[in-house]
Amino acid sequence: MNFDFDRSTPPLDPLPRGAGEKERQVLIRNAVILSMDEETGNFVSGSILIEGSKIIAVDNEIDAPDAEVIDASGKIVMPGFVDTHHHQFETALRGQLAHAVLMNDGRPVNKSNYYETILQNFSMHYQPEDVFINELFGGLAQLDAGVTTVMDVSQIHHSPEHSDAAIEGLQAAGRRGVFGYFEGWGDRAQYPRDAKRIRDQYFNSDDQLTTMVMGGEIYLPGYEEAWKIGRDLGLPIALHVVGTFGMQETFDTLAKDGWFGPDNIFIHMTGMSDYAWKVAADAGSHVSLSVPIEMHMRHGTPPIQQALDLGMDISLSTDVECTMTADFFTQMRSMITLQRMFANDMALSGKEYPDLLQCMDTLYHATMGGAKGLKLDHRIGSLKPGKEADIIMLDANALNVAPLNNAAGAVVTLMERSNVDTVMVAGKIRKWQGKLVGADLASLRKNLEASRDRLFSAAGIEKNILAIQDHVQ
Repeated sequence: MNFDFDRSTPPLDPLPRGAGEKERQVLIRNAVILSMDEETGNFVSGSILIEGSKIIAVDNEIDAPDAEVIDASGKIVMPGFVDTHHHQFETALRGQLAHAVLMNDGRPVNKSNYYETILQNFSMHYQPEDVFINELFGGLAQLDAGVTTVMDVSQIHHSPEHSDAAIEGLQAAGRRGVFGYFEGWGDRAQYPRDAKRIRDQYFNSDDQLTTMVMGGEIYLPGYEEAWKIGRDLGLPIALHVVGTFGMQETFDTLAKDGWFGPDNIFIHMTGMSDYAWKVAADAGSHVSLSVPIEMHMRHGTPPIQQALDLGMDISLSTDVECTMTADFFTQMRSMITLQRMFANDMALSGKEYPDLLQCMDTLYHATMGGAKGLKLDHRIGSLKPGKEADIIMLDANALNVAPLNNAAGAVVTLMERSNVDTVMVAGKIRKWQGKLVGADLASLRKNLEASRDRLFSAAGIEKNILAIQDHVQ
């Protein structure tokens, strides 16, 4: 049986004029809308009216004769993904530690590990220009994948110039960013004392794309000062909480002494006591899960069910690209399949089992969950009138999805970054019909490769593209 089909690639439609500019309207029509807001609801065929940076209306039909129109037929439209923990300064090291675990356990295969190879070697050799290009390229790559907001955990603050470069690279990508001010090393490191200067210089307004979080790692000496400075400045306090690093006793002590609060973002939360979990839940603290990384790098079993059972706000995060991709389709699939694996195993054993995660639950954690964790849920995370227009359009007519039968299921179980058609941040179009807008990727890639080469040379590590291990015969 023969079918005629056109093999040509259709040209891009013109970019809607004035998108994101004050008083200019853009109308998205004919979209399958997943709003992530109960009051707004979802639509099989709906419209979204945007004026400037804000969503004005979401409904079945909207009359806006002066608006630029985007025909979203065949597209799923939803809020952009929110990544609550990503080490963007490591972009040039992508895939370098594809087999790595967190710490050296004495086996030859694990001699190259995250703590020693990245934190104690590679990271020590970053110059401000390395920080900038890594931040910028990593931000653009996630924009391309529909991640419109990130908390960048930049453990690279070796000097004030390193801090400035991290912020400037984060901002240059043109997406919403939360600058995570974590530690640095060396004689010129000013962490945590430089926090006030950074906050006053870069984050003196709430009406901007970038905001700030204070890092407060409890495995480092002097974390008490970092927590105090952060709270004095009114910043959320974020930290890695990982049993592999022997943190349980310290974490229990902080729980007992009343340190936890709704301003805390606890990343990973593996290997902690039931007591500390309960205190964290009662305090309204947030949990950021990096499920693929936690499974892969020996953080411990991702505590998805524990957080769900306690009714805690959960978000998803990508962590380190030196070991795993930073796209959110991988994050969502990992979360839903792991939770269901444990629950299904209990069911097969004849035990009472928890509710199975549904695709809409997973989408919530990937959007509103992250917005809540970063204290941005009043601005982003759902498609609701009055919120910022951080919106992604996903191609449901694509070869890997069509025909569309279940919108949330398609996003979580079928899609990948190639399905991200269009991305808006605060109403401005950053990706249009499959192409990033205004980014010279070829030039940026050359700069990133030059940064990689400098870092490998300075770290005394030979590039090994084939990555053939000595133990493989």
